[in-house]
Formats: sequence, C-alpha cells, structure tokens
Amino acid sequence: MRVLLADDQPRVRFALRVLLERQPELKVVGEAIAVEGLLVQTEATRPDLLLLAWELPGLAAVGSLSALRRICPGLFVIALSGRPEARRAALAAGADAFVSRHFRTNAPVKIQRRIVT
Repeated sequence: MRVLLADDQPRVRFALRVLLERQPELKVVGEAIAVEGLLVQTEATRPDLLLLAWELPGLAAVGSLSALRRICPGLFVIALSGRPEARRAALAAGADAFVSRHFRTNAPVKIQRRIVT
C-alpha cells in the first residue's frame, strides 16, 4: 500500500514514517507540509492512503477533499488532529476515518490498525 503523509510538523511526519516503515506492506511515497505540495504529491505519487493533518495549512481553501479525490479517485483518507472535536468536520468533509493524534496515548497504534484493516 502506497502512503502519503501530509503534516506541517516535522516531528509528526517523522514519527509516522518510522511507524509505517516497520510494516513491509506499506511504502511511504511522499510527504507534504502544505496543501499546494499535497496536491502535487498526490498527483505525482498516486497513493492508496493519505494520512492528513486536519489543520494542514491551506486545507480550508481546497473546499473539502474533493480536489484530492479528483486527482486520485480511490484515495483513502485518514484525518489526524490533536483536537478530537474536529472529527465531525473531517468526516463530513469526506475523510474516510479520523484519528485523534495525541501521541502520548495510543494514536500510532490506532493509525496502524486503521491502515491494516
């Protein structure tokens, strides 16, 4: 499974990459730190899965995830946020799943389970 990471926080991207690279069936194909790069990376890499920081700079300008789905129709999107209350908005905008990313808790395990299932 080809995975694209989209988060403006380097530590978060690093932690996700380390977690994902432990799984032989997963390949991180790119990273984006803002929406402009996300659109370019999505078109260039055609990922199966996008791990998307819901607070990614410029995301509101995309007007939901429809632009990403036009580029890559089969894209599965997991929205990540440190704000659990963002869940409803993320799912309403078209995210397939939502994970609260409090890394002090078990967020990496939740992400991994969502990807594998």
